[in-house]
Amino acid sequence: MPQRAARFRACMTTVGIIGAGHIGSALARGFAKNGYDVVIANSRGPETLSDLVAEVGDKARAATAQDAAEAGDIVVVTVPLKAIGDVPVAPLAGKTVLDTNNYYFERDGHIAELNEKKTTTSQMLQEHLPESVVVKAFNHIPAADITTDGTPAGTENRRALATSSDSDEAVALVTRIYDEFGFDAVNVGPLSESWRVERDQPAYVVRQNREELEQNLARAQR
Repeated sequence: MPQRAARFRACMTTVGIIGAGHIGSALARGFAKNGYDVVIANSRGPETLSDLVAEVGDKARAATAQDAAEAGDIVVVTVPLKAIGDVPVAPLAGKTVLDTNNYYFERDGHIAELNEKKTTTSQMLQEHLPESVVVKAFNHIPAADITTDGTPAGTENRRALATSSDSDEAVALVTRIYDEFGFDAVNVGPLSESWRVERDQPAYVVRQNREELEQNLARAQR
């Protein structure tokens, strides 16, 4: 467990997003649509995000990764796994951090601990951020579906997404965020079980309702 519990507040209004690729950009649009202020950063500098910020509107602004980490009540880390060592640590202390990552050895290089099934990508981020609370979120849905496939609560066959954390409060937070985006939530359990919803597993990037997701999680093999 992290050394310091995350500050969990019922009203978190600013989301920092570190990483402005397909997932980060889609989340910026979705959070802004749901009334959050968004501070987004990439590795190339705030000036390269002017088009995205203009599209998202006055709820968004571009910043450095340090600034996004400091500004966010909650923060999304959505950078390639090989770049998590560059994620600022100090400004994320005490905060809940949403991890969207997956391991692609073609992009990230081979990581022995992952190849040998000794850890998970989210556990690696948690190790990098010892005073934050990491929670898996939005890692097994195509970016284009994040803002287009959500439906109101109670809709028949509503799409479900998985989450995983060592913190029940962080799971509750992501469950609320998923609902705001239009998805049901299924809790995988602690970060050590988050492999069940990553690449090459039955639940990865397929559309599934709650029951189907639960079945796919149970079918996962490591």
